[in-house]
Amino acid sequence: MTLKLRLLVATAAAAFPVAALAAPADNDQAALSQSVDKREASLSRLARSIWEYSEVGYQETKSSALLADELQKAGFSVQRGVAGMPTAFTASFKRGEGPVIAILAEYDALPGLAQDAKPERSPVAGRIAGHACGHNLFGAASVTAAIAVKEWMAANNIAGEVRVFGSPAEEGGSGKVYLVRAGLFDDVAATLHWHPGDENGVSVGASQANISGKFRFRGVASHASAAPDKGRSALDGVEVMNVATNYLREHVPIGTRIHYVVTNGGQAPNVVPDFAESYYYVRSSDVDVVRSVWGRVTKAAEGAAMATDTKVDVEITGGVYAMLGNEALAAVMHRSLVTVGGPRWTAEDRAWAERIQPTLPTQRALDSISETGTVTAETGGGSTDVADVSWASPTVGLRVATWVPGTPAHSWQAVAASGASIGERGALVAAKTLALTAADLFRSPEMLATARAEFDRKRGDGFRYQALVGDRAPPLDYRKASEGSR
Repeated sequence: MTLKLRLLVATAAAAFPVAALAAPADNDQAALSQSVDKREASLSRLARSIWEYSEVGYQETKSSALLADELQKAGFSVQRGVAGMPTAFTASFKRGEGPVIAILAEYDALPGLAQDAKPERSPVAGRIAGHACGHNLFGAASVTAAIAVKEWMAANNIAGEVRVFGSPAEEGGSGKVYLVRAGLFDDVAATLHWHPGDENGVSVGASQANISGKFRFRGVASHASAAPDKGRSALDGVEVMNVATNYLREHVPIGTRIHYVVTNGGQAPNVVPDFAESYYYVRSSDVDVVRSVWGRVTKAAEGAAMATDTKVDVEITGGVYAMLGNEALAAVMHRSLVTVGGPRWTAEDRAWAERIQPTLPTQRALDSISETGTVTAETGGGSTDVADVSWASPTVGLRVATWVPGTPAHSWQAVAASGASIGERGALVAAKTLALTAADLFRSPEMLATARAEFDRKRGDGFRYQALVGDRAPPLDYRKASEGSR
C-alpha cells in the first residue's frame, strides 16, 4: 500500500472509531468472484455483441435492449426510455430499506475507426463506427457486476438497492446529464463506475468540463462563376469563424482546449453553399472558464456571420462538469482492486499483444497489466458525463487494463483490443472490483456516511446543480448528418 493510500485510508477510518475500512468477509469476496466467473461466457457475449453493433450516441437501440433484457432476465425491475432518452434505462433490485448503490453502464461507439479485432490495421467494410473507448466492455462488465451483487444480496439478506443506470451517448451527447437533471440520482448513496484503459488504478482527480455544440450558417446559393455576386457563402461564415477562434486561443486561460470539425461545407465547388456547419468543443477543468470561453466562441460566430452577410444559429449539444473526486470511496475501491488483482493473460493474449505493440506511439512493459496502481489525483485531459453524476451523489471509478499498455483511447488499436479476449480479461477484473466495492459499502453504513460528509464538504454550502446544457431536450440527432434543410 502506498503512502498516499495509507493517508486516505487513515483519514476515512478516523471519522468512525468502528473502523470504516474493516476488511470484508472472505466469504463475500469468494462468492462475488465466483458469481462473476460463472458469467464469463455471458460477459463475453454481451461485450462482443455490442462491439459488433457499434452504435453511436442515442442510436444504441440494440445495445441498450441487450443489456436491459439481461438484467430483466436476472430479476431486475427495468424502466426503459428514462429522462427522455429512448436508449437510456434504469434497472433495480431492492430488498427492504437500505442504501441505494448505483452502477453506471455505457455502450455508445465513436464515429469512424471501424476495425476488426486483429493486431494490425484492418478496417471493417460497411461499418461506420467503432468502440474506440471500450464502452462495449464498460456496459457488459457493469451489468455482470450488478447481477453478482443482486445474487449476493439475496443470499445474505442484505437490505438496500443495487441500481444500474444504462446511460447512452457519453461521447459528446452528455446522456448522464439528463439523468441527473431528472433527479434520478437524488436518493443514491454512492455511484460506482469504471472505464477501459491501458493500466489499472483508481482516481480522485478532476476531468475536463466542456461545452460542445454546432454552429449552423445559412446564406444564399448561386452559381459560383456566373453569378458569384448574387451568393452569400455559408462556408465563408464557417471559415471566418474558425479563423477568429484560432486567434482567440492566445487569449484564453492556460489549459483551455478548443477544437472543431467542419461537418458540412457544401456539396459542389461551383455552387455557393447556402448551408454550412461546424462542430465545436471547449474544455477546461474550471467550469466557469468553459462558460466564459464558449461565450467568446459564440461571439466569433456572430461576427463571422456579420462579416459574410450570412445568418448563424448555435445548438449546444453537450455540456459536462469536471469530476468531483471522493477519497473515502476511492480507498474502498482501490482495496477491492488490490484484492481482485490485475488481468491475467493467456499465452495467446500475450502473443496478440506482442504483435500490436510495435504499432503503438508509446510502448510500455506488457507485464504492467498485473499492477494494481495507486489512488491518483491528477487532472485528466478528457471529459465525461460521469462528472455530472459526481455532483449529484458520492462517486468513484477506476480504470482497468483492457488494452495493451501504451494504447491511446480513440484509436484503432483500442477498437481491436475492445473486441478481443484481452479486453474481456480486463472487463472481468472490472466486474469483480465493482461487485466487491458495492458489497463493502452495503456492509459499511459508516463508510457511506464518511463519503457523504466529504461530498457535502467539497460541493460547498448552497450548491445548486445547473446543467450546462440548460433546459434543452436530449439531442437525439446529434450524430446524424446535418443537411441544409435543417
